[in-house]
Amino acid sequence: MEPPLITTTTTPTTTLQDRVAIVTGASRGIGRAIALHLATLGAKLVINYTSPSSQTHAEQLLSQINSLSPSPSSTTPRAIIVQADISDETQVKNLFNTAEQAFNTQPHIVITSAGILDPTYSSLFDIETSEFDRIFSVNARGTFLCIKEAANRVKRGGGGRIVTVSSSLTASFGVGYGAYTASKAAVDAMTKILAKELKGSRITVNALAPGPIATDMFFDGKSEEVVQKAIDINPLGRLGQVEDVAPVVGFLVSDAAEWINGQIIRVNGGYV
Repeated sequence: MEPPLITTTTTPTTTLQDRVAIVTGASRGIGRAIALHLATLGAKLVINYTSPSSQTHAEQLLSQINSLSPSPSSTTPRAIIVQADISDETQVKNLFNTAEQAFNTQPHIVITSAGILDPTYSSLFDIETSEFDRIFSVNARGTFLCIKEAANRVKRGGGGRIVTVSSSLTASFGVGYGAYTASKAAVDAMTKILAKELKGSRITVNALAPGPIATDMFFDGKSEEVVQKAIDINPLGRLGQVEDVAPVVGFLVSDAAEWINGQIIRVNGGYV
């Protein structure tokens, strides 16, 4: 018996018109670039930030998104900002509640880009236990709380997308980032497991795993020697830019990427 004919289109749509996307850690760095890119694809954005010191950055992004084009609907905003500590369960629930109230719909897309790095280039036997706990609280627990909420709140039946942000360090196991790498390895595990547990929902769950990206978080506390080493290791001879990362997320949350599920997508220029 011959298999059924499968038809494809040469121009898959990537529009996100009228879809609501929650992006955690969106005031700066990779999260900011992702939020802005999704907005250019037509999505309505929930811009999350944690620290009061990031409020100005969040408001600037809000203004930038609103300047792209008028709101797709006269009754809902184009974007909103919500302060929430993603390591706090109550605040995460409030983040999702606020999103649903503002846009009068369940979210379609959730991107967990909020995260913190080891404060210094230090070994596992040097890092303070309190700092280890802080890193896991944001990166692992924070991701868990967000994807747990997303699994119960993201629209089902097609178009639902959850993208966690991991790291290529979970493949390279570079020294000096033990706590951070371990926390992101937990993200990888939860991503793959949740993709299987959401069977039947048509919600896809994937992890984005960037290599070294030229953000404030990456440069913080690093010597020129350490930065140059990251450049020299990469086959493309440079650090990644946030513009290298955001379009990959744009694809992963599009209709064209429905068949990509439970994957760790390494965006690193061949770093590992």
